This record gives sequence, C-alpha cells and structure tokens, in this order.
Amino acid sequence: MGKDDKRTSDGFDGGAGKSGGKYILKTLKRAQDRIASIESSDDVATRLARAAKSSELLSAVWSLPPAQRLMFHQGARIADIDGSSTPGFDGGKDDAERFIALSATEIARYQNLLYANGVHGSNRRLLIVLQGMDASGKGGIVKHVFRQGNPMGIHYHGFGSPSEEERAHDFLWRIECELPDSGWIAVFDRSHYEDIVMPRVYGTLPEVTWRARYARINDFEHDLVASGCAIIKIFLVVSRDEQKRHFLGRLDDPTKRWKFDMSDLDARDRWDDYMAAWQEVFERTSTLAAPWHLVPADNRWYSRAVVSELLRTSLKNMNMTWPSFKAGVDPDEARRRLSAG
Repeated sequence: MGKDDKRTSDGFDGGAGKSGGKYILKTLKRAQDRIASIESSDDVATRLARAAKSSELLSAVWSLPPAQRLMFHQGARIADIDGSSTPGFDGGKDDAERFIALSATEIARYQNLLYANGVHGSNRRLLIVLQGMDASGKGGIVKHVFRQGNPMGIHYHGFGSPSEEERAHDFLWRIECELPDSGWIAVFDRSHYEDIVMPRVYGTLPEVTWRARYARINDFEHDLVASGCAIIKIFLVVSRDEQKRHFLGRLDDPTKRWKFDMSDLDARDRWDDYMAAWQEVFERTSTLAAPWHLVPADNRWYSRAVVSELLRTSLKNMNMTWPSFKAGVDPDEARRRLSAG
C-alpha cells in the first residue's frame, strides 16, 4: 500500500481521498460543462472524445475506481464489510445524487451508441447481475441508474423460484432465455446464482448437484464474454440492522406493505447460512472475465452511485463509434428527394 493508504473497517483498502465534498462539487461542475459542450460539434470523433473526457471527469470523484476497490479478491470476507461504509467516495448524499444525475445522461448516450451498433450487426451487449439479501435495494438501482435510459434497448428480468416448466429444463435454460440481444443491456434481479445458494441453504438438492454448477457457470460466463457480452456482477451488502429497518418500514407504510412476505423473515433467520453460501460463490466464480463487486448498500445513494459508475465505464470501455449509413443509403439522393417534396 502507498503512504496515503489505510485499512478501513469496511473490509476494503481505503485511501485518504481528496478534499471531500468541495473537490467533488468542483469536479462535477467541470463534468457538467464538458457534457454541455458535446453536442456543439458536428464531428463524430470530437463528440466521442468530449464524451470520454466527461466520463473521465465523473470517474475522478472517486479516490479509487469502484471497479478496483470493490472487486472481490481472494481472502476478502463478506462478513468483514461494513454495509454503512462508502469506500472511495468522500462526499455525502447530495454529492452522490448530483453524480448519479450527470452519470445517467452519459449512460443514456452510451446506451444509444450500443443499441445503434447492435442494429448494424455488432454483437456487443451487456449483462448486469444484481444480487443481495432482501431489502438490499436491487429494485431502486434499476429505477435510479437508468432514469434517462431508453426502454428500447434495456431488458429487466427478476428471477424467482423456478416454475414447473423451468424445473423441467437445465438450470441455465431460463437464464439463456433472458440474455440480452446484440446492442441491448439486460438487468437480472437475482440470477443463476440462486440455483446454487438456495439448494445449499435449504438442502433441496444433493450437494454434488449444486456444487457442479460452479464450473458450469464459469464456463457459461466465459463463453458469454468471448462472444461479446460484457458482464457486471454486483452483490449489494446490506447489514442486518438496515434490513430490519426496511422490513419495519414495509410493515408500517401502507404503500409498501405489498413488498413484504413472511418468507423474507425465513431467509433472515438463516442469515449466517446465506453469508457462508455467498462467500463460497464469490471464491469460486469471481473470475477475470466476470469478477464480482461487493458493494456496501446501507446507504442507497452510495450503492446507486457505484452501480452508475460501473455501468458507465463498462459502456465507455467498449470503445464504440457511431455507425454510418446502412447499405444502400445515398445521402445526396435522399436530400434531393426531400428538397423536391
């Protein structure tokens, strides 16, 4: 570690960071000005360069990129992560919300770019896997991070207990049915990892069956990445106290009672079993091609900011450009016909 590094109680290596909120506010203002200048140029390369610079300025609010700081590494323990911590972000809720708003505009820009390339034959696509205990904020992530996204090009799917039809197939069958098409982003609220964790915790399958799925999943994700599908795997780490607060809120608030189910308490009673199961999932399936990111989630504004950063930088790093006219399009002829009409 460098001289400014320190070990924090959240289980991650932390840095002294920059000068907190003032630095973040100044950097976000610079990013906002840069974003405002993007459309002023008619040159595609210039627009893309300005967009890239805007994204770099947004990333500069982090003392260390979440893709590095929050990536699971061997030896890390989920039990050591403080759900209320905000590693890498020295600002507060208002700073994070400003960041998310600006980042959302650039996510929308890169999403449109991804979609346009898909229409023109690119096989690039993106899969986001969201996991976490109940009340960890998975649903809010989608609403806030994609606030300016285009529904044309985003596919959301929540996985529950397998249906009778799904149980009649291989466990990956239902996952394959929901994968993103070329140019699309798919968001999985729970995923194929439930088919390891749930049988382990509740003993519904022989151990030899669910243990064999680690290798199957690693091969599956490796092939996805090799075919042009980027994967972002996120586990939202919520504390038991914060989960309890949200559960009580659902019981007390008439507009949230529909979210509560008694099975939520059954899972809470098995908290330690779940943590042990997820710990092994991270150890066995966090790979170079598809690493896990363990995101403290007691502060929703922080976890949403992290996911926004991971998503935007993943799209930016695809290094896409705007496709030209489709085959057969003659722009001069098109302009002539439009002028005549």
